[in-house]
Amino acid sequence: MNIINRKPKKKQNREKSHIPFRLNFLFFIVFALFAALIIQLARLQVLGGASYQAMVNSTDKTIVTGNVPRGMVLDSKGRVLVGNSAKSAISYTKNMNVLSDKMYKEANELTQYLTVKTDTLSKRDQIDYYLSNPANLKKWNAKLPKSKKVAADGSELSTKKVYQSTIDLVEKTFTGLSDEQKQAAAIFKIMSGAYQLSTVYIKNSDVTDKEIAEISEHLTSLPGISVGTDWERSYPNGSSMRSIIGSVSTESQGLPEDSLKSLLAQGYSRNDRVGTSYLEKQYETVLHGSKSQSEVEVSANNQILSSSVLFKGQKGSNLNLTIDQTYQTQVEAALKKIYNQAKTAGATTYSDGAYAVAMNPKTGAILAMAGESNDRTTTEVSDDALGVINHTFVMGSAVKGATVMGGLMDGVITPTDNTLPDTPIYLVGTPVKKSVYPVGTFSSLTAQSALEVSSNIYMMHLIMKEANADYVANSKMNMSPDIFTKMRGYFNQFGLGQKTGIDLPGEAKGIEGATLDSGGNTLVGSALDLSYGNYDAYTLIQLAQYISTIANGGKRMKPYLVDSIQQTGTDGSLGKIETKTAPTVLNTIDAPQSYFNVVKEGMYNVVNGSNAWGTAHTLKDIKPTLAAKTGTAQSFARTDPNDSTSAQVETVTSSLVGFAPYDDPQIAIAVVFPNLTSDDGHYNTLLAREMITDYYKLNNIKE
Repeated sequence: MNIINRKPKKKQNREKSHIPFRLNFLFFIVFALFAALIIQLARLQVLGGASYQAMVNSTDKTIVTGNVPRGMVLDSKGRVLVGNSAKSAISYTKNMNVLSDKMYKEANELTQYLTVKTDTLSKRDQIDYYLSNPANLKKWNAKLPKSKKVAADGSELSTKKVYQSTIDLVEKTFTGLSDEQKQAAAIFKIMSGAYQLSTVYIKNSDVTDKEIAEISEHLTSLPGISVGTDWERSYPNGSSMRSIIGSVSTESQGLPEDSLKSLLAQGYSRNDRVGTSYLEKQYETVLHGSKSQSEVEVSANNQILSSSVLFKGQKGSNLNLTIDQTYQTQVEAALKKIYNQAKTAGATTYSDGAYAVAMNPKTGAILAMAGESNDRTTTEVSDDALGVINHTFVMGSAVKGATVMGGLMDGVITPTDNTLPDTPIYLVGTPVKKSVYPVGTFSSLTAQSALEVSSNIYMMHLIMKEANADYVANSKMNMSPDIFTKMRGYFNQFGLGQKTGIDLPGEAKGIEGATLDSGGNTLVGSALDLSYGNYDAYTLIQLAQYISTIANGGKRMKPYLVDSIQQTGTDGSLGKIETKTAPTVLNTIDAPQSYFNVVKEGMYNVVNGSNAWGTAHTLKDIKPTLAAKTGTAQSFARTDPNDSTSAQVETVTSSLVGFAPYDDPQIAIAVVFPNLTSDDGHYNTLLAREMITDYYKLNNIKE
């Protein structure tokens, strides 16, 4: 038996995997990530599920404010000059993150029940409404070229830029909306302009009972829409004092641009109504009141869940003025009547108007303020009471009381030694400088007599003494170069050429004439003109302050219109007085009463003296007696008020200041009729008569 020897077979090699190691490693990482994700999901669900569910159900609380009516303006007797009248209104409160397509649908539905004005709709407003329809927006976006959607680097352009490009494209062929669509567009414009959780008025004037009824019936399908009331300013006395009281912006006008940042910082909204001029503006923070506050609870998906009132709001406080409306009306009527007399006489061809003011010389309280502005182009006359504080005029001799006081205070005359020559002034190259009466009428005058006859010559000699002038007739005269500073310094102490501080914005300071010629020399002739009121220009309120300072013996009082600020009660009635204006002495003239007596006596003689050249003797019959000083200044006006290059014509500005009763002054007045062709009608004294006698009658002042 053959034994066959066999070699043992070698084991065959195992077949290697065709999957690379890196791919296996990648699978491992994916598996690990999925495992981690599953673990994290389990942790969130099991361990944190309750807390995250609470976050979903959480709410946020926001404070929402609402407007309140403005405070009233009342006269010194408690009569309403400016109030608020309630009116029905349809309002819209904008929800959180409400989209334009929602407002589009709501605006369309509102047109079924409401008619609004469309005259303020612009083409852009109409296009915005048109594109708020999602179908229209999609259609026009599809027409945009790619370059209007994607930037050069391939990134998408902002939604704002794409929308603007869409508007530009639509605008090329847009022909406008139908009348019905314009109604919806006007409503949509108001709604889209509102801030989140703010309230705007869809319609707040001429809302009909039918509109209120139909909208009230469909409120459930009109989210954010409410039926309520709004207010608007009412003026029981018509246009009287409107230029003093000022104006309030509308909701559409909102905050004025010039004070936008300041008001926003104070908590105002852009569409808030605010005072835009004069008293309404000056006392805005007082009249505006405190807004209502409501706490609104908003869910995580921006839905309003509830609202609760935290503060009902406080209506604005009221202004109690120093003006008695009855007297104010009388002064306005007298001014209008007498100015019409001047027009009838042909004296107002170049006239700017006429102005009058009365104040209490002891306190500064304004008793009346009136003005007539004359449009020389149309000859129409309109109320311009603010001209009392913001128009300046060369007032003439009415300021001579300040000139005499300056001479007394400077020491060049005294109460017992104040006689000066009444000889005209002859300067080289200048017409003779004299008074209105014939040369030689008086050889000399006392200060009192100079005021009575309104001597320009006396005032010029007085200033020459103050300036240490070396006067020789028909020769060049030199003066101390500080004469203008000295004279104006005395005038300023009485308020002439200084802002009075009245509680109204826009007061003018006045205009000072030049003091030096082109060669740097003192304008001697102009200094002499200044001495009798024929150079610098002042406001009428400055004249009232000046004569009040004379009347009360040296205290320059700050004029004011608001006597007190009074709260409004919860029931709408007048509440307690918050603040009371205290009379303010701006400065006291450092002079003995004997100086003031000189000026007062002179002004007494202006009315009650016996000299034939006295300028206001026609007022002598008024009892109790008053003191006054008239003024007539040479002035100039353009023949064409709209052309600054047109020829100038010489005119006359007539003025008057006075106080009464003489022994116990309770009223000081100032009037001016600028740029008359003639003052033969003595309009200044006619108006003074009516202002004083009306005040006496109204306040039962008897001799």
